[in-house]
Amino acid sequence: MVFNGIDGTQPFDCAVHNQTAIFAGKRPNYVQSKCDGVWCGFRLRRGIMLSVLIETRNDEERLARTLASLIGAVVEGVVRDVVVCDLGSTDQTRYIAEHAGCHLAAGGIAAGIAAAKGDWLLVIEPGARLVDGWTDAVAVHLNSSTMPARLSRSRSERIPFLARVFSANRPLAHGLIVTKRQASSLAKHARSAEALARGLAMKTLSAEILPARRE
Repeated sequence: MVFNGIDGTQPFDCAVHNQTAIFAGKRPNYVQSKCDGVWCGFRLRRGIMLSVLIETRNDEERLARTLASLIGAVVEGVVRDVVVCDLGSTDQTRYIAEHAGCHLAAGGIAAGIAAAKGDWLLVIEPGARLVDGWTDAVAVHLNSSTMPARLSRSRSERIPFLARVFSANRPLAHGLIVTKRQASSLAKHARSAEALARGLAMKTLSAEILPARRE
């Protein structure tokens, strides 16, 4: 699904309504549903960028899994950069981050936020994996709201009941999407990535995530 801004009535699949849509050519980066006429966005407006922040400490394997799930979004141009906020790893975490082209930030989550190039941040735990298609719902949210948001647990995930209960208690289990401006303000009192999301009112998006599993 690629939108090139061509005027006309070229049909394509609308990721938001999961049906055929026709581009009306009046509003850049938006499509109009063929059935109900609702405007729905699936590409970021020009100038909006998303940075991914991952806080790590000896998370070499978990970080590798998370980075692999981000490749598609980087290729699409949705993810501008990935910032790894490392808290003194002694394994290969830093090597993996550097080899993957991530920006390494020392000094905690505040330093990572300052280093991010995007207007919006996606903060996730190492080991979490984004499910294919997650960028569509996120792009709609970034184009239409300034409210913090989180992703939905993948419906395909099958883990024991108690594991689901414990992961639900982690503020970052489903990620945090927040503007860089708001994150910078929160970081004045939050000493970790998890603390950024704790107690924060968030909208739940349809985009899916496989939460990190903690031993």
